[in-house]
Amino acid sequence: MTSSTTSSPSVALESRAGRRCHNVLNPLHSAHYFSPDVNRELNGLGITHRSAVNFAVRAAALGAVGPGTVTAAFYNYKYELVAAHVPQIWRTASPEDVLAARLRGVDTTLRRLLGEELVASPEMAEAAGLALRATEACSRGARPLYAAHADLPVPEEPHLAYWHAATLLREHRGDGHLTVLLGAELDGLEALVSHTATGKGTRPKWVFSTRGWNQEEWDAAADRLRARGLLDGEGELTEDGVALRRDVEAETDRLDRAPYEHLGAAGIERLTELGTLFVGKAMQAGAFPADLLGKR
Repeated sequence: MTSSTTSSPSVALESRAGRRCHNVLNPLHSAHYFSPDVNRELNGLGITHRSAVNFAVRAAALGAVGPGTVTAAFYNYKYELVAAHVPQIWRTASPEDVLAARLRGVDTTLRRLLGEELVASPEMAEAAGLALRATEACSRGARPLYAAHADLPVPEEPHLAYWHAATLLREHRGDGHLTVLLGAELDGLEALVSHTATGKGTRPKWVFSTRGWNQEEWDAAADRLRARGLLDGEGELTEDGVALRRDVEAETDRLDRAPYEHLGAAGIERLTELGTLFVGKAMQAGAFPADLLGKR
């Protein structure tokens, strides 16, 4: 599947063009973490706990790895929660069976959220071609989740190829983002606390229920950020905190610029336009919990 858009690596892109494109691609990938269709498919394999489903579908591309590897790759999950389910999930179902079940669940999910007409539309095929073209410039070095998913075959159907490309671009950016967080000396929970303080992150109750942390640990991470002058007494970002989060995103953009430079400005504009259409439809169909994002 190809696109007629030519790459323009020599043309400097607007600094946030790639981020804006990512922001409409990533939600369509992420919707499967909240999908009852994916849950049913994994339940059919014997993986029934919500956290076990999450670890299985995202880590399966890595193979039957242990809890240390999953914790390292995911970064902001509590090790003890991971270890409660990994490697037991691989004793229940093989990574290959999990990946096949995930794709079946994603297929059902996208058809439900987007509708058959949009799934089969020329726009979907065009978006898949553009997104796959962007992935041609992704790099494997120090990007374990991206590299593992890059070894998977591209699905034939355009809506699944689009989802696969969105997954590659999401994990490519995500792996680079973790490098930046390490450089900023933010551990996994501090990264969550500071992101939530921006108003764009996950509410604490969702962090507790999905990532294994508790209120005491959250408060301790907030205290560490206060000691660095990044949070104030009310849990809001200070000027230094705002600057740090801004710098983290800017450096993440820099490490993630290659696929978007490869796609070129015209391709980014069109892919962002199409991605906005798809994610808007998915949001209207209830792809995510209404209370997922926020400060409190």
